[in-house]
Amino acid sequence: MASRVLGLVRESLTAAVFGTSEILSAFVTGITLPSIFRRLLAEGGLTAAFVPALNEELEARQRPGAFELVNQVASWLLAVTLVLVGLAMALLSQEGAIRAIGRFGGAEAHTVARWLDGARFAVVLFPYLIFVSLAAAFSAALQTLHRFLEPALSPVWLNLAIIGSLVVAMRWAHGDEGAQVNWLSGGWLLGGLMQMIVPAAALMNEGWRPRLDFRMSAPVRGMLRIMAPTVFSSSIYLFNMSVSRLVGLSLNDAAVAVLNFSQRLMELPIGVFAIAVSTVVFPLIARFAAAGDHENLARAYRKGMRLILVINVPAAVGLAVLALPIIRLILQYGRFTAEATAMMQPVLIANAIGLPFLAFVSLALRAFYAQKDTVTPLRAAVLSFSVNLALSLILMGPLSTTGLALASTVSIAVQAVYLQWHLARKNDGLAFHHLAGDLGKITVASVAMGVLVAAGWWARPWLLPERKSVDALALVILIAAGVAIYGALAWVLKIEERDELTAIIAKIRAKFA
Repeated sequence: MASRVLGLVRESLTAAVFGTSEILSAFVTGITLPSIFRRLLAEGGLTAAFVPALNEELEARQRPGAFELVNQVASWLLAVTLVLVGLAMALLSQEGAIRAIGRFGGAEAHTVARWLDGARFAVVLFPYLIFVSLAAAFSAALQTLHRFLEPALSPVWLNLAIIGSLVVAMRWAHGDEGAQVNWLSGGWLLGGLMQMIVPAAALMNEGWRPRLDFRMSAPVRGMLRIMAPTVFSSSIYLFNMSVSRLVGLSLNDAAVAVLNFSQRLMELPIGVFAIAVSTVVFPLIARFAAAGDHENLARAYRKGMRLILVINVPAAVGLAVLALPIIRLILQYGRFTAEATAMMQPVLIANAIGLPFLAFVSLALRAFYAQKDTVTPLRAAVLSFSVNLALSLILMGPLSTTGLALASTVSIAVQAVYLQWHLARKNDGLAFHHLAGDLGKITVASVAMGVLVAAGWWARPWLLPERKSVDALALVILIAAGVAIYGALAWVLKIEERDELTAIIAKIRAKFA
């Protein structure tokens, strides 16, 4: 929660400094490129292969064996990322080649200029890949040792570094957009370095000692066999997001910035709930899968999925219904104008529709990886990518930036349906009919909440004066009322996870009592 709230502060400052300017769109494109490789090498395929391998080493050779594997994986990651960063920086520095591609494709001069700016930022930001790739390996090791705090706090250090750089940019580089974006780049690199150092220090406290080890051991070879097909499937959301941004960079000056802000606002429910639940459930279902305990694996999967849906479905409804005031309250400052808010509202609504599907996929993929099935997620990823690319090209003309957001939403929904259908074929305990009843109740409660909250926002001008401070108060009241309404309906409808949520709330209250 802390990392996501700081993320909103970061985006609010970014919007105030840059608005939806061309330079911000180019910067976002630049940081997207190393982020793709981060998902390819680290957070997607690596985690899916590394966690089961570490669990096996812990059982077979205890901590010494696990720490030996950590050193081997970290050594290879360092070598591979150093080579990739060097090659990427060399290739993206070739401005002549980029101009030639633009001329060959018939792109306008202004569009080619945006591409060149994006490439320049990518050259500066690519070293970020080294830091976050190693950070992902260290965080996966900590999770296997049941230390979840440091990995969960990893985005906090990035957000704090960027917030600090933006404050400096506003104070000492006011009016100089070039200097301000340079400060922003420095904040990203510093934040990536901190993301690596903190989990490394925590892992050292557990007894790990870093050293270079390039042996291709049996566990490393096994990880590579698992990673090869999972690389693309684990990273498909970022691939689809990258397609939207690259197409958007050719569409207009503001498209990439608007898509980025919209996706950042979605990260609060995704990061706090969906990824958190999936992170904790994955080692559990991996253990059950390794033991051949399919009944408990299915039970743990269903429990995690219900928790994800019971939170993310109403979050999607609330985000769509209150899109306008949320954007206005969080982002509409400085250079982020009312026109930018109006442009972003339908984009955020389109992205919000995909939120439950995205949350669903985050756990469904882990269910496949726990059972060492990497082929089905790969096929689902190829299908999702193809749908997104085709719809992006079809919808970008008539619907502009909103069309790109809709394409991304449809593609993630297709991926979710495909994955769930194949899960049911593997194990009836993972079939969706076990969740359908609760999803129906969740949907009824969410829609009723959305209607009442929308009515409250519609009636607001007759009850309160039109001011941003008053809007903030109204938004807080409506969100609190929406949570209360949804909670009451969930209780009345007897949604299965209500007792689980009650227990969580009771534990939180007991800590502060």
